[in-house]
Amino acid sequence: MIRLVKKTTALLFLCLATSLVQAQEKNKDSKCRYIKTASGYLMVLRENDNVLAAIENLVKEQQIPSANFTGIGFAREVTFGFYDFSQKKFNPKTFSKVEMGSLTGSIAWSDGKPSIHVHGVATDDKFDAYGGHILELHVGTGSMEIYITQHQEKLERKIEQPLNANVLQLPCAKL
Repeated sequence: MIRLVKKTTALLFLCLATSLVQAQEKNKDSKCRYIKTASGYLMVLRENDNVLAAIENLVKEQQIPSANFTGIGFAREVTFGFYDFSQKKFNPKTFSKVEMGSLTGSIAWSDGKPSIHVHGVATDDKFDAYGGHILELHVGTGSMEIYITQHQEKLERKIEQPLNANVLQLPCAKL
């Protein structure tokens, strides 16, 4: 009888522990990722969040016509790309466990989809800095704060030749 009580208690404890872990995971995913501000949005992303995908999702969800943004925070991994004009492609280089000392970019549209253009500077534990065009960015331990300033005009990007570069298109102002 005592053995049955011990087994039942152990089973109940295991079920309770599993439920707590599942509740914590659900709570982690349900944390607010952004709020509306007077000039746009404030995003706070957490460990392992894909920064570019999060910005793109916000742009789609809120139908942001165009914007610029800045940010700071910890990165698990950032991939910079240096554009090789002769080959018309980015040469990527990835850095891990860095701090984004600066993140700046613009939001427009291209072929009906959000077009995110972002540059940044990352520093490592030796205070060496790396920077340039960001191809990929994932939040590391801690968080990343992104301040988005929304604009009224919907802006587009189009591929321009001969460089094969995705260039922001400005509407001509009427005088």
